[in-house]
Amino acid sequence: MTAWLVLLLASGCEVVMALGLKASYGFTRLGGSVVAVAGGVDSMWLLAVALRSLPVGTGYAAWTGLGAVFTALVGMVALGESRDPVRVGAVALIVAGVVALGLRE
Repeated sequence: MTAWLVLLLASGCEVVMALGLKASYGFTRLGGSVVAVAGGVDSMWLLAVALRSLPVGTGYAAWTGLGAVFTALVGMVALGESRDPVRVGAVALIVAGVVALGLRE
């Protein structure tokens, strides 16, 4: 797998972590807490693997940006969160930044 594919998987695990955090209600519910911790551990491990090949600044920025984008999209599509044009535009700007990072790697 390429480092960028591993980074995409790491960002997907970050989404799992965020959804687990929401379901954990501040780590007061075991199921959500377990999902959050597992997602976080998997995400960090995959990020570490990707950083074997990617520069740390590029990899970390892309990981956090993609995790934020995917989490925001899941919130909008599956959880009924706001799809306000400013919010959608902000997500698009994050995507543009990640693409620019990838092009300058």
